[in-house]
Amino acid sequence: MSGPLRLVIFDVDGTLVDSQGDILAAMAAGFATVGAPMPAREAVLGIVGLSLDVAVARLAPHLPGPARAAIVEGYKAAYMALRAEQGVAASSPLYPGARETLDALHGVPEIVLGVATGKSARGLAKLIEGHALERYFVTRQVADHHPSKPHPSMLRAALDETGIAPEHAVMVGDTSYDMEMARAAGIAGIGVTWGYHRPEALGAAARLADDFGALAALLAEDWGAWA
Repeated sequence: MSGPLRLVIFDVDGTLVDSQGDILAAMAAGFATVGAPMPAREAVLGIVGLSLDVAVARLAPHLPGPARAAIVEGYKAAYMALRAEQGVAASSPLYPGARETLDALHGVPEIVLGVATGKSARGLAKLIEGHALERYFVTRQVADHHPSKPHPSMLRAALDETGIAPEHAVMVGDTSYDMEMARAAGIAGIGVTWGYHRPEALGAAARLADDFGALAALLAEDWGAWA
C-alpha cells in the first residue's frame, strides 16, 4: 500500500468489545438507587454510545435532574465494581476478529488508528490496558472532552490531532450516533451489524460490514491490500 496517510476511527462498545452484560447490569443498579425500574433492554442498548448523562436523560425524561444524576453515579459505581470483579477481558470481551484486524491495520505504515467513544477517559484507559491495546491507537477521543455523539467534535479532534483529511478517514461503529457523527464530520461511515443498533438504523452509513473479515475487505478494496 502507498499514498497518503489514512485514519480508521473505531467506536468501542458494540464495535470492538461486547460490554452489553455489564451495561445492562450497571444500568439496572443505577435505576435501583432511585427506586425506579430499568427501562427495557432494547431501550438501554439503544442509547449505548451516547455520553452517560445524555443517555440517562433519554431513558428517564420523567425523572427530575437530581434523580438522573444519582442514576449516573450509581451506574458508574456498579460498572466499575463489575469490571473489577470479572476483569476487563471477561466483562468486555473483544469481538471475534477484532484483534486480528487491529493487528493487520496497525501493520500498514500508511494507516493510523483511533477511537471515538462515549466512555470516559478513565474507562477507556482501563479497557485498553485490560486488553493490552496500548500500542494501537494514536488518537483517543472520549466523552470527558466533547459533546455527546452524534456531534462531530470527536472526529474533528481526531482529524486535527493526526493531520489527516476527512476524505482519507473512516468511522467504524455500530450505532446510528456513530454514522450520523461521521456524516456531520464529512467522514465516510462503515456500520457494523454485530453491535447494539439494528442494521436498518444505520442509514447514514456508506456501507455495512457483517464481521471483521468483511470490514477488512472493505478497507482493502478502498485503500489497497496489506500484508
